[in-house]
Amino acid sequence: MRPRGEGVPPVAAVVAALGASLFILPLVGLLWRAPWRDLGHVLLAPEALTAMRLSLVCSLAATALSMALGLPLAWVQARGTFPGRALLRALTLMPVVLPPVVGGVALLAVFGRRGLIGQWLHPLGIQLPFTTAGAVLAETFVAMPFFVLAMEGVLRGLDRRLEDAARTLGATRWTVFRRVTLPLVRPSIAAGAALCWARALGEFGATITFAGNFAGRTQTIPLAVYVELESRPEVGMALSLVLLAVSLAILIVLRGRWLEQP
Repeated sequence: MRPRGEGVPPVAAVVAALGASLFILPLVGLLWRAPWRDLGHVLLAPEALTAMRLSLVCSLAATALSMALGLPLAWVQARGTFPGRALLRALTLMPVVLPPVVGGVALLAVFGRRGLIGQWLHPLGIQLPFTTAGAVLAETFVAMPFFVLAMEGVLRGLDRRLEDAARTLGATRWTVFRRVTLPLVRPSIAAGAALCWARALGEFGATITFAGNFAGRTQTIPLAVYVELESRPEVGMALSLVLLAVSLAILIVLRGRWLEQP
């Protein structure tokens, strides 16, 4: 049974309306200035198609990498008991609050030509900065913490009686994880992956710092918006609408799971 709603004081309503307008008015302004009449033509331009294709490839690759690395990491942080777990969790979530451009600088310090690891990769012909692979790595660095955070909370709150029952029947730890744990958390994996993908798709600061802004190679949609707003605002507006539509779709997907309170 839902609790009965309480009346809102007039002063609180006015202040809340001002706060809501901070989020609503910019979206209304974007929709108002969007080139609706020429939207199809603008989005079918070669530059826009290249940026959208590259964004899709990089964001999906970053999401897949985040899931492959993030799920075991979330499991270790949720279930493991070892010295330094709190520090590991803090470092894992650091990109959530770290300015993305600082994350790009940090990636350069590690994978750059003279970086901590890059100095050993460069003689082998492996170069990550200013490449498409570098864009994927930058997006993964920024987006994976969202997937880890979502999955850690689910794994921590999961009813472990089914897992314990499977172990008493002789199932190995891997079998329990594959046949019991994964089916239980599969809906949360999908929701976490959607959130991770949306964050990767909208990444700007770390990408432009670590991977650069090269059309056809590292220029994703956010970077193309930044460039096109200076010369062709209608293209920048149209690409912004693409990101807005994706964000709205993700919110609809997550509605009822994370965004609504009982």
